[in-house]
Amino acid sequence: MDKTTEIEAAVFRRLLKHLDDNKDVQNIDLMILANFCRNCLAKWYVSSAEEQGETIDYEAARERVYGMPYSDWKANYQADATPEQLAALDARNSKG
Repeated sequence: MDKTTEIEAAVFRRLLKHLDDNKDVQNIDLMILANFCRNCLAKWYVSSAEEQGETIDYEAARERVYGMPYSDWKANYQADATPEQLAALDARNSKG
């Protein structure tokens, strides 16, 4: 691995740790503000693996991103979306 790849890998690990340390930040909040969420990262993980000739199951990728099985994270940390969050996400999605 060259230094750029090592740095990028470290940044990704730091991003995952930051998200793990801030479980109160809901995926819908991430979608509203940044147009991506933890599930998007898992999808990108699967896609990037495929580009490298590897196969990674989506649920395994989500476990890597969430640091636990998604069902556990969802049961313990995911809150119901508020009407305000849903409206904000709809508004963001309507922008195109």
